[in-house]
Amino acid sequence: MGTRPPFSPQWVRATPYDRFTRFTPFEAQRAPPQAMTHQPPNTPSTPSTPNTPSASRGFPAHITPDYQRDWPRYFDAVSDMGPRDTLLRAADVFGPVNPANPPLAIDVGCGEGRDTRELLARGWRVVAFDSSLDGLARLRASVPPAHQPRLVVHTLSLEDAAHSPLLPRRADLINASFSLPFCLPAAFPALWERIVNTLAPAGLFAGQLFGDRDEWATIRPESHHTREHVLALLAPFALIHFDEVEKDGDDAMGQTKHHHLFHIVARKH
Repeated sequence: MGTRPPFSPQWVRATPYDRFTRFTPFEAQRAPPQAMTHQPPNTPSTPSTPNTPSASRGFPAHITPDYQRDWPRYFDAVSDMGPRDTLLRAADVFGPVNPANPPLAIDVGCGEGRDTRELLARGWRVVAFDSSLDGLARLRASVPPAHQPRLVVHTLSLEDAAHSPLLPRRADLINASFSLPFCLPAAFPALWERIVNTLAPAGLFAGQLFGDRDEWATIRPESHHTREHVLALLAPFALIHFDEVEKDGDDAMGQTKHHHLFHIVARKH
């Protein structure tokens, strides 16, 4: 692992609204349950239909009835965007890498590869997988020749990843930027267990989970989580960055929707 910089206090959102509680990562890990799980009065703990125009039409923004997106169109929409903030935070926490022994990352649902390219540029080895042939083709075409020896790409679904022998059994970082919610709910527990078990001690997880008040919860509520459930999933980790966001705004494809999600960077105990 790289040299760990000293931790600095992070802002951990205590409610999905505009109130914050400041914890250091260690304090966030050990905060009293009532501080970490506080909900505003009358906030539902189960998915509800958001009061948004697209929800009122009965069909959330840019999501199909089987909870999929138009992935080629999505990849076009994000083609000029840089790596996700959670990935950058995790890579910065890890610090400089040793070129003689580069650390290993797994990019879960890598899509067109915006996070994979950042890790390669920082000297990491990366195993990236996705079920989208279009996304993987874009990734392969975008990686500079000098970085290609440190990249392994697999065509693999999230559901198959939980038990696939293609993936490493140990990694220093697992990145899952906006991908985990698209795993079929029945397969998610096994996928999450694989992620936790694959991370080395002190390994880093970076990614997102969708909240139960997100507009897309009207399509597949089992892929959305309450704050309490997210924190339970993160019990094997010390929180470095934990930001719960709830807002109305555009998605990556320019469609307005009600967002409720959790941005996460965490270190395995």
